[in-house]
Parts: sequence; C-alpha cells; structure tokens
Amino acid sequence: MVGEPEGRPAGEPDAFGRLWTPHRMAYIKGEGKPSGPGSDEGCPFCRAPSLPDEEALIVARGSLVYAVLNLYPYNSGHVLVCPYRHVADYTELTPEETAEFSGHTARAVRALRTASGAHGFNIGMNLGSVAGAGIAAHLHQHVVPRWGGDTNFMPVVGRTRVLPQLLADTRKLLADAWPED
Repeated sequence: MVGEPEGRPAGEPDAFGRLWTPHRMAYIKGEGKPSGPGSDEGCPFCRAPSLPDEEALIVARGSLVYAVLNLYPYNSGHVLVCPYRHVADYTELTPEETAEFSGHTARAVRALRTASGAHGFNIGMNLGSVAGAGIAAHLHQHVVPRWGGDTNFMPVVGRTRVLPQLLADTRKLLADAWPED
C-alpha cells in the first residue's frame, strides 16, 4: 500500500505505538465555546453552575466563584477558578470577587497537594484570545499541578498528554480534599 513503510499493508502492526484521543476533537473544533460576550450565548462557564457538581466536574462552590476541572487538562487535576458572573477581564471583578477568586486559588493548591502530592504548580490566566485564552469571554484562572519528571517525550514529541485518571475520579478526590477555610 502506498505510504506504508516497507510495503506493509494498512493496519498491520509496525514499531510505532499510537494513542488515539478522539475526545479532543470537540476541543480542536471549538465546540462549546461561547459565540459572544453574553452569558446566554453558549458560555460553558455560565452553564456549569446550573448542573450537578458531578456532571459539571465542579470541585467546590463559593458564593461568588467556583472551581471546576478543565475538560482538556494539561495535567491530571488541572483546576479552573471561575467567577459566576460573566466577565472577561480580571479588572472587572469586584473587590469581593477578587478576594474569593484568590481564596479559591489557594484552596485549589491545598486540595491538590493533599489529593495528589503535587510538587509544584503553574497558576495563571490568559486574558483575551491573543493571549491564548481558549474561552476569552469568561475569566478563569488555571491551577495546574506539576510533578518532577511530568514533562516527558509524550507532550514534547508526541503532542499528547497521558492522564492516568478519569475526570470524575479526579473531581471526587479534589472535592473530598477541598479545605473549608
């Protein structure tokens, strides 16, 4: 068959392993991204709080913000801290929202240390599409747990992340480890 090494027929095993991640096609195609600045225009961060925690993958709820697992995580336990209010920019948060946003970020770090023994964290937000925000219309902060050696050939060469745990299982572990204060 044309294009197959050494004349192997299509589908015959070769020396290469393959990881199929068809669930990521929704992300690649931009499914679930809001179509505009209004909360009624398909924003997943506005929709999530109306769902049960298990279905929405919400780890913890505050009065002004909540923490949810990223559907397309950089690492296992990748948490997003989101205000309930549909705002795009950090400077649009009220002082009360800013305080709770910060508090939930700290709680996410503590919960991830307790539940997964994370060695370190990447914490940050991308404001605007040009800064890399996948969902620029609704502010969210990433809390990504890191471990020594977690960057290996898979993401570097294979552009694939290996996640050893189902999101529902990760959500339960973090919800159980979420500190109250």
